[in-house]
Amino acid sequence: MRPEALFPLFADITTLPGIGPRLAVLVEKVAAGGRVKDVLFTAPTGVTDRTRRILISDAGLPGHEGLVTLEGEVEAHLPPSSMKQPYKVRLRDETGYLHLVWFRAKPDYLMRLLPEGTRRVVSGKAERFGSEIQIVHPDLVARPEDLDDADLIQPNYPLTAGLTVNVMRKAVRSALDVTPALPEWLDPALLDREGWTDWAGTLNSLHRPENAGDVDPQNAPRRRLAFDELFAHQLTLKLARADRRSRTGREVTGDGTRVQAVLDHAPFTPTGAQIRAYEAVRDDLAAPARMMRLLHGDVGSGKTFVAALAAARVAEAGFQTAVMAPTEILARQHASVLAPLLEPAGITVEALTGRDKGRVREEIVGRLSRGEITVVCGTHALFQEGVEFYDLGLVVVDEQHRFGVSDRRRLGAKGQRPDTLVMSATPIPRTLTLAVYGDLDVSRLDEKPAGRIAPVTRVISAERLGDVIEGLRRALANGERAYWVCPLVEESDTSDLAAAEERFHLLSQALGVRVGLIHGRMKARDKEAVANAFRAGELDLLVATTVIEVGVDAPDATIMVIEHAERFGLAQLHQLRGRVGRGDKPSSCLLLYHGMLGETARARLEVMRASDDGFVIAEEDWKLRGSGDPLGLRQSGMPDYRFADLGVHGDLLAMASDQARLAVSREDPLSGERGEALRTLLYLFERDEGVRLMRSG
Repeated sequence: MRPEALFPLFADITTLPGIGPRLAVLVEKVAAGGRVKDVLFTAPTGVTDRTRRILISDAGLPGHEGLVTLEGEVEAHLPPSSMKQPYKVRLRDETGYLHLVWFRAKPDYLMRLLPEGTRRVVSGKAERFGSEIQIVHPDLVARPEDLDDADLIQPNYPLTAGLTVNVMRKAVRSALDVTPALPEWLDPALLDREGWTDWAGTLNSLHRPENAGDVDPQNAPRRRLAFDELFAHQLTLKLARADRRSRTGREVTGDGTRVQAVLDHAPFTPTGAQIRAYEAVRDDLAAPARMMRLLHGDVGSGKTFVAALAAARVAEAGFQTAVMAPTEILARQHASVLAPLLEPAGITVEALTGRDKGRVREEIVGRLSRGEITVVCGTHALFQEGVEFYDLGLVVVDEQHRFGVSDRRRLGAKGQRPDTLVMSATPIPRTLTLAVYGDLDVSRLDEKPAGRIAPVTRVISAERLGDVIEGLRRALANGERAYWVCPLVEESDTSDLAAAEERFHLLSQALGVRVGLIHGRMKARDKEAVANAFRAGELDLLVATTVIEVGVDAPDATIMVIEHAERFGLAQLHQLRGRVGRGDKPSSCLLLYHGMLGETARARLEVMRASDDGFVIAEEDWKLRGSGDPLGLRQSGMPDYRFADLGVHGDLLAMASDQARLAVSREDPLSGERGEALRTLLYLFERDEGVRLMRSG
């Protein structure tokens, strides 16, 4: 179904002149694909500018090191007396001469390239070798009359071993020669406002720059292409959202009695944000379309309580809820938290994970299929074969970035068009919300429960480790409890990071208190036993890796020590700090850094010291990380953009979202030339799912 106009762009790169099977492997590696369009979508990394000419006498002097361009007369060829010596050609102007040097040269070729007595423009790296000036293997040799500025400003591209920049330039030029004119998918008003040209002309401007600014990410050619890419992705998300809204779900309503029972017996007063989020969920459940809502908020903002209210509402309608978590320890923690919240409403909560075997598993699966379990919390075990629900009405996906789309669909297939609530324990920047979750409705929990005291955060050099341990000794003697987080499990010869096992032994000996150890390599049952012991107050200090980021909750712990804090991202640091300060006692977080701090690491730790607002921290994390791997969520579905850089083009993302919303809102987005242009855009950027949704719509 791909439009015929796009066929040349989806042809194999071996159809380009000079690209045989051997070079194709190398070009495919840097172009991230083996088609003509992949070559075109390889953005230049910069330009080589040869427009400024100098005199020979200035070559190699201060201010004229490196790449030079000069013109002179070919005075003489100086063939070597032996094969071990280089071939030289003397070039002279009115100020002096230099030698052009080739090793393993082909004399006949050089005689044709540089006939004696002719004038040539030469460009390359000039160096002084004794009393001589040399250019070894010039990059450019041409007749003056054959050159214009376009030949002297050339784009540079990513390279790999065995691939030269000239081969990439030739491949791109050949790809441009077969680039078709495509129907315009952008509104004329937008093109006029931004000063953008048509798509093919924009590609030509990017790959045949007239100055260095033409390849800058903020200049018109790159911005137009970045916008096209973002627009294609946003259009697909908006079409998916419209498709979902058009598909009938089940209208889930109730009399409010179970929800009220949960509210009446809650151990705290819900925040306004929690109530607003629940009301949005309630309205979605009652609507005929299937719910797909994202719930995100700061550490300790109470997402689980909103999920409890949603489960109570679903139970009022006689349906079941499945809560899917990425780890056994988190799944069982959800069950332990939800059970007392939902028990006053007469709702049964169970956990089902991979560790449940034999009769235990059979009994849980049987009760689930008979409807005797209203809420089940689990891992991938929930969508395994043999697990059947009596009537699944709501799927809650926690830490959803750790699950693939297929995982969510497999669980959703267990019921009859169940509604879905997606939860993220990390506040998500607006840019990332648009980029990844543009097909979801979004609720934001931006309030924390009353009475919470934000932890005091200090940044301390690891050179003061002895002082930190001594302070921790005094605090533990006064009945406080603490976490100590390390990046690695055990010592490594290739890394100087503190190891959890080594630190566990040191602190056990130094402090003489009850110390536990938990890390990702432990069996799930052992991890849960340690976590439960710490939660129950049977341990004074828990030494751990980042496995405690989610899933280990001890509300009365008041001290968090994070070693090698400079190696963690801001979002992860904030999650770890969120393990303390969950009660009404003063708490503290110590960020231990090793060695000299770089500029980014210093900025990151300063943000942590100055702010306890997860949304502020998420935005700062986005700025400091860039779009390479935002919040460490590469697996979340973050697109691999070719032209767009969300750290640079964040403003274009909002524009693309608005344009996509407008396009989908039109009565028949497929009609006429406009619809054909939008289809072309989606196929060009391989958003075939969007085309399917347009057809089905």
